[in-house]
Amino acid sequence: MRLVQNSLHQEVASTLREEIFAGALAPGSFIDEVALCARLKISRTPLREALKVLTSEGLLRHEPRRGCFVNEVTEQDLDDIFPVIALLEGRCAYEAARNASDADLQELSALHDKLQGHAKAGRITDYYAVNFAIHEAIILLANNRWLSQSIADLRKILKLSRLQSLGAPGRLAQSLSEHMTVFAALKSRDSEGAEAAMRTHLTRQREALRWLSRSQNSRFAL
Repeated sequence: MRLVQNSLHQEVASTLREEIFAGALAPGSFIDEVALCARLKISRTPLREALKVLTSEGLLRHEPRRGCFVNEVTEQDLDDIFPVIALLEGRCAYEAARNASDADLQELSALHDKLQGHAKAGRITDYYAVNFAIHEAIILLANNRWLSQSIADLRKILKLSRLQSLGAPGRLAQSLSEHMTVFAALKSRDSEGAEAAMRTHLTRQREALRWLSRSQNSRFAL
């Protein structure tokens, strides 16, 4: 019975996590436990266990005597997180350059060919998907579960911002160029070059997101 209970609260956490990322549970919104229990047809115990999981992940915040709310990612949060994730993914690129086999590089080459094709055709959604696959492949090649877990945790917080950097002018071409620079370093087994290129890639992504945020704020002020 305990195993079933554990499975249920993880399932509830997964459902709520997806709703948060999809925007169905908007940043800043109150988590109505009574309504959620009724909608999900569960008791308060698995729901509260699920809320603890999401709070530990940084997706929710608990306020004494008020309850849980969906976290809101501020510009300061993004300024704090991006240098950290740039360091972590940079280190992954460093290790990947040392660990990648010829077969690994061939697979990465195929992914970069797809990335170039999507960029040329302006297929943004497909570009994002391949972009993610490339980052995941490099993280996997680093073969460091602590790096992988730390990056995954930070990515959950970044998804709350719901901003997509490719919306900034010229960012698509810039992103592609950055990816090709990282890949060139990987092919050359240049660990330090791969690390520096990946850190630059993440830093410029933050710059693009900052531009988008300012642009949105300017429109709302009109």
